[in-house]
Amino acid sequence: MTRTETAGFRPVLLLTGAYAALSVLTFGVIVLFRDHPAMVTDAVWVRATLVVASSLLTFAFARSAARGSRKGLLRLRIVSAVMLVAIAVIVAWPGLFPLWLRIEQAACGLLLLGVTVLVNGRRLRAR
Repeated sequence: MTRTETAGFRPVLLLTGAYAALSVLTFGVIVLFRDHPAMVTDAVWVRATLVVASSLLTFAFARSAARGSRKGLLRLRIVSAVMLVAIAVIVAWPGLFPLWLRIEQAACGLLLLGVTVLVNGRRLRAR
């Protein structure tokens, strides 16, 4: 890919970077409030750990795709869509997680929705 083509991935890199940053920040908040069982349940720990790992992978796949990797783009398309569906379930399922985590997940979902739309759009698929 040329530098101009790589620039087309800039919004994807920004969105995936924001997703990773929000996920890591959320994990930090969970660590700070670990002694508040109403806010931080075992399910919150598990979910946050999975989200941090997937967000960092998503960002890595975005960087790989921006450098021209077809496999990176395919992985990014799959992971962003799968995580978007998982987040939609988390947000919609009442009582599974505290409200604050569901709100954070909704924000992550909006970021991933942007990624999913962009990486499945004609403009990036054509490259």
